[in-house]
Amino acid sequence: MTDETVDQLGGALGDLHRMLRRTAIQRVGRTALPDAQVEVLRLVQRWPGIGVREAAERLGTAPNTVSTLVGELTTAGLLRRDRDPADRRTVRLELTDAARERMAAYGRHRRDLLAAALADLDGADRETLLAAAPALRRLADRMTARD
Repeated sequence: MTDETVDQLGGALGDLHRMLRRTAIQRVGRTALPDAQVEVLRLVQRWPGIGVREAAERLGTAPNTVSTLVGELTTAGLLRRDRDPADRRTVRLELTDAARERMAAYGRHRRDLLAAALADLDGADRETLLAAAPALRRLADRMTARD
């Protein structure tokens, strides 16, 4: 592993993310949410019931920043704040049905775009990339846990 190959991986992942996001948003026909709001929604999707403080830790940002994002997403009807019955001072975050539908539509378009791009690659490249998916997920999870 060299600095150059690590840079290539990071650059390719960033470019891929931007292209998928931009194109999927265009296909869905909605205004794109700011990246910070999307990060909160994706975090709540992966960990339903997460609290604001833990969300801030996982995102590597200040709790008041996450609280502001949660307020915006709640106003937009995409996030719900529920009081924890065991500790009424704690708020648990949940996606609304509207957020689930929006994220599902975006996910379908993203999958379609990625599947089409993968189909254009030769078989060896396609299989290599698909085989790397679990390792990339573990890498993302490990990096999220470090923040």
